[in-house]
Amino acid sequence: MRTAVKPVRQIRAAFRHECSSYLSNISRRRNCLADSNLSVTRRPACTYDFGRYAISTLLISRALSTGAAKVSNNEDLGRAGPLVEYERRISASELVDGDLCQVGTLRELQRLYDELVESADACRLDRYATSEKAGRSRWLWSRFIPQTSCSPVKGLYLYGGVGTGKTMLMDLFFDQLPCNWRKKRIHFHDFMLNVHSRLQKHRGVADPLEVVAGEISDESILLCLDEFMVTDVADALILNRLFRQLFANGVVLVATSNRAPDNLYEGGLQRDLFLPFISTLKERCIVHEIGSSVDYRKKTSAKEGFYFVGTDLSDFLKEKFQELVGDSAPVPQEVPLGANGCAYFSFEELCNRPLGAADYFGLCKSFHTLALDGVPIFGLHNRTSAYRFVTLVDVMYENKARLLCTAEGSPYQLFERVVTISDAQQMAPRTSSRSRKSDDLDLCVDNELGFAKDRTISRLTEMNSKEYLGHHAATVAGKQIPEESSTVDAVRA
Repeated sequence: MRTAVKPVRQIRAAFRHECSSYLSNISRRRNCLADSNLSVTRRPACTYDFGRYAISTLLISRALSTGAAKVSNNEDLGRAGPLVEYERRISASELVDGDLCQVGTLRELQRLYDELVESADACRLDRYATSEKAGRSRWLWSRFIPQTSCSPVKGLYLYGGVGTGKTMLMDLFFDQLPCNWRKKRIHFHDFMLNVHSRLQKHRGVADPLEVVAGEISDESILLCLDEFMVTDVADALILNRLFRQLFANGVVLVATSNRAPDNLYEGGLQRDLFLPFISTLKERCIVHEIGSSVDYRKKTSAKEGFYFVGTDLSDFLKEKFQELVGDSAPVPQEVPLGANGCAYFSFEELCNRPLGAADYFGLCKSFHTLALDGVPIFGLHNRTSAYRFVTLVDVMYENKARLLCTAEGSPYQLFERVVTISDAQQMAPRTSSRSRKSDDLDLCVDNELGFAKDRTISRLTEMNSKEYLGHHAATVAGKQIPEESSTVDAVRA
């Protein structure tokens, strides 16, 4: 009798351990769902009815439960995803009905969503599928035994004109992804800053780029990059090796850009070394053009906002700035004014000095509102400052920051002298009646800046719309932005 009882006790102990592990996994997924439900607009694609789980259910083997999960996922295909959510928001009047080009792009995103859900296990998307220890062990073994495991699902590269809704559509796609997936949505500027920071951290390693690619892929198998634009030679030289390694590690890329892959880094230094990246990108991503010519940013209601055109408006801008600051005392006059989440700078301080995206990201983390005095008309003489201004607007837009500025012209007039090579070639040739004296000597022929200017004009228009400013006010009211005078000092130093 005792010999019979002993095996039974062992089975019961093993069963209790199995149940405890199973319930722990359910609890972690439940907590993840609870966190995602805090947002009204974000509806998690993974839903579980925990009330159905009873002790008798736990008697089913893992093999059967895994099979049931796959059937459930397949049944949910087509009932969740970006296209479904888009239609819901249109019905609820939360979005303006888009054009056929947007709907066609949403079908591509829905197709990718369905493929990812169906191949979630093969793509290793579930962060809870393997333990941290197993992940570290896998990384250790890969140091000795090189492994290549490209994803069975290809990514998506979306490109099109400014204001056609690329960012909105990608965010719509990202917000519908299951909360337990290894995923990240980040602006391309911020992504590259993070890559360079990691490379600095791993200096001295035999191949730091491989280590960085391993870290990124361990954190995020699905990588969504907004505003993919290559202008820096340092970025151009490492992108091919970085993404070849990321794709080999199974990363799926979803990217938005104003430019087709073949036009990336056009005219850049040592572009021949960048061309292999374009081939790699087209091999691992389906390229889709958003053919819409509608700029939805320009359909917003307000026409002026806090964008003031004219000269000698410094005193006027400071009055507006003081109205926003309210009773809070700004910092002393010898440094730029800053209080209550707002900071005041001249154009020279932010765009005529050697600052970059990292500096602007730092400002936006400390201040929700920037006042910029004296934005000039851009041309050949201040081309570098124009690049910095474009980057500043990109970073502010990405962080939903508010901009007060005085400028010498409207957003369109600021960039009227900046043209692409093709635009310059279409200009009227010299004739006997049109001599060299008629040329605009300050004309700036620059492909990258010529493409970027349309995005900047569009974003400046939206940032001064009633809708954008209303959203900003609601966001600021919901959180308190700490004052960081040290950040101002650092930028001024």
